[in-house]
Amino acid sequence: MEFKKNPKANVGRNSSLFFAVGLNVMLLLTYLGLEHKTYDKETTKIDILMLTEQLEEDIPITNINIPPPPPPKQIVTESIQIVEDVAEIEETVVESTELGQDDIIEERVVSVDEVEVEEVEEDIEVPFAVIEQVPIFPGCTGNNAELKACFQRKMQEHLLKNFEYPDAAQELNIQGKVYVFFLIDKNGKVDKIKSRGPDKLLIGEAERIISLLPKMEPGKQRNRPVGVPYSIPINFKLRAQ
Repeated sequence: MEFKKNPKANVGRNSSLFFAVGLNVMLLLTYLGLEHKTYDKETTKIDILMLTEQLEEDIPITNINIPPPPPPKQIVTESIQIVEDVAEIEETVVESTELGQDDIIEERVVSVDEVEVEEVEEDIEVPFAVIEQVPIFPGCTGNNAELKACFQRKMQEHLLKNFEYPDAAQELNIQGKVYVFFLIDKNGKVDKIKSRGPDKLLIGEAERIISLLPKMEPGKQRNRPVGVPYSIPINFKLRAQ
């Protein structure tokens, strides 16, 4: 007797379909596994604060004494009173000073004695190099050339005697040359001190030294006292230590 197989009992008839489905499922799981992202999780501790008691703070009451506002200004109303004119006012007639064609002009001859000439003294300034008689520094004697040399020598002695280097300029390492211009007026006093230099500290010290100059005998031009402008450089230099 020969046995026949039942087609429904054939186990391998759908093997290719199951293989394809299984392969697709594995590929899908592999894809999802590769694309899956993970993140670092930090442990966070949450504390719960329980307020069992409510703190009450006593706030002191501060009284501010504010002065009362000033009283309102009183508005003063001016009353206008109309006063009748009682006294009669005489009108003043102003005569014209213009000359007409028929007016006769009085001829008057003015003599020289009636003209007063007032002399006005001019402040003349003559440079130190060309003045006839230079200003005389206290203690200088001799002719004009000797007086000029003595004047310059006394100026140098005055600078060395009164020179003080400003402390602030030393700390900031400020140095340089200051040119000072001044005028010895016709009374022998030092006036119109001007200067220019690298810094205000040095300029102020240079002008202070010049302002201490003594009163001199003024310079003369044609035996008349005149003002004499003079300039001198003052060098501020720090010594290297």
